[in-house]
Amino acid sequence: MSTDSSSPIGERIVKCPACGKDSLYSARNPYRPFCSARCKGIDLGAWASEEFRVPAESPPDDDPFGDPKRQ
Repeated sequence: MSTDSSSPIGERIVKCPACGKDSLYSARNPYRPFCSARCKGIDLGAWASEEFRVPAESPPDDDPFGDPKRQ
């Protein structure tokens, strides 16, 4: 992240998480941290279709999960 000398204090230029282009991170950009409505919509669609997931290992089926009497 770098600061832009031509922008007022408190505004930064960041990389758009969707496309990687420069994006103004300030109240003047209604799509922040994205550069456009298109990139914001692409990210929302990825979340809605569950493309972003936290990798997790599920316990084996024969493992006594949560039952203290069986452990």
